[in-house]
Amino acid sequence: MRRSDRLFDIIQLLRTARGPMTAAVLAAELEVNVRTVYRDVATLQSRRVPIEGAAGIGYVLRRGFDLPPLMFTADEIEAIAVGARMVGRTGDESLRRAAGSVLSKVTAVLPDRLRTQLADPPLFVSASGAPVPEGVDLSEVRQAIRDERKLRIAYTDGIGVQTQRVIWPIAMAYYVQATLIAGWCELRSGYRHFRADRITSLTVLDEHYQSDGRLVAEWMKLQQPAE
Repeated sequence: MRRSDRLFDIIQLLRTARGPMTAAVLAAELEVNVRTVYRDVATLQSRRVPIEGAAGIGYVLRRGFDLPPLMFTADEIEAIAVGARMVGRTGDESLRRAAGSVLSKVTAVLPDRLRTQLADPPLFVSASGAPVPEGVDLSEVRQAIRDERKLRIAYTDGIGVQTQRVIWPIAMAYYVQATLIAGWCELRSGYRHFRADRITSLTVLDEHYQSDGRLVAEWMKLQQPAE
């Protein structure tokens, strides 16, 4: 690994860490020895990267630090290209537009020799995917999850039974065949999955619920199938 790449990786690791990272942990992640980490951190600090801490205690990156424009490896460019194209299969129109915007922004900062690789890579993703839901704007669902706000939905299950429900949306799952909204259903008093294309209407309520991560943790343990 080039030293410039390693310095960048140290910043990235510290940015995503939930607490101080020791030189030993950084060394294990980067597959180098601890002395190399000490030298690299000292170099970054000398370049005014706001890394705080010391050897034996751990390092943290002061919040609010922004990296300069990024450069990508060939593998990273192909990962971006494939990922953006796979978003197009989710049936989430706003995410698809966002993916296109990301590609445009990344393309704009790449040198010419890499720009073509991102715009027209020799990697293909099938066009078929989840149906686009007609009765729900998935961007509203994602916002409700972030805000922890309840939803009132009109839902038709797999055998055609229609119900009105109030749900606490906690997660979305994007599959090739369907997009699912996971949440606590007040009607069933339990966790359920709802296919987005079976929701005929949706209203974001003013009423909030409290999650703090607990609801997602409980739901992941249950792994209940879609109704």
